[in-house]
Formats: sequence, structure tokens, C-alpha cells
Amino acid sequence: QVQLVESGGGLVQAGGSLRLSCAASGIIFSISAMGWYRQAPGKQRELVATIGSGGSTNYADSVKGRFTISRDNAKNTVYLQMNSLKPEDTAVYYCNAYFGVIRWGQGTQVTVSS
Repeated sequence: QVQLVESGGGLVQAGGSLRLSCAASGIIFSISAMGWYRQAPGKQRELVATIGSGGSTNYADSVKGRFTISRDNAKNTVYLQMNSLKPEDTAVYYCNAYFGVIRWGQGTQVTVSS
């Protein structure tokens, strides 16, 4: 059974930082592409960042230079380091895994106050 469990969300002031973690089980993590997406109230879910099995990364323009995605295959965990947070980064952040099929975590709330 595939499980993706996000953690690390919370309330932070604008300009602050948070690090999200997503622990995966039930998949061969090392060959899975991993990603972070977010969904703000009233908006569609959008891509934040992805990281391939080989470590290649891709970012939404809105987070380039502020967010960093990384993975630790020994821990079956993907991270999202978020710096210089803005109120518009407020959303539920979801982890996903792609290994021929897509699986999602339950999400973690990030709230950035102005």
C-alpha cells in the first residue's frame, strides 16, 4: 500500500522559512519521480516543484530562487525548503509520487501572514 505522509507545514510570517517533508512507503522510492503541488482556497492545484529519479529538478516560475526541492533515497523522503515566503504562498501543499501511476499525500497547510 502506497503512503505519502507530509509534514512541516505551519504558520510563518512573510519573509520566513519552512521545510516540508514527505515520507514515502510502499513504493520503490529511488526510481520514482516526486513532486510538490499546492492548492490555495478557490484555486486549482498547481505545480510547485518536481525532482526526477536522477535528481533533475523543475520549478514553477513563482517559486524559482526561493524554494528548493531535494530527495534522500536512503530515507525515502522528499523535501521542499521554502525561503522568503510570501502571503501568496499560503496553500495546502501536497506531495506526489509518479512511478507509472500517480499517488498523492493528504496535504499539509502552509499559512504565510503579512
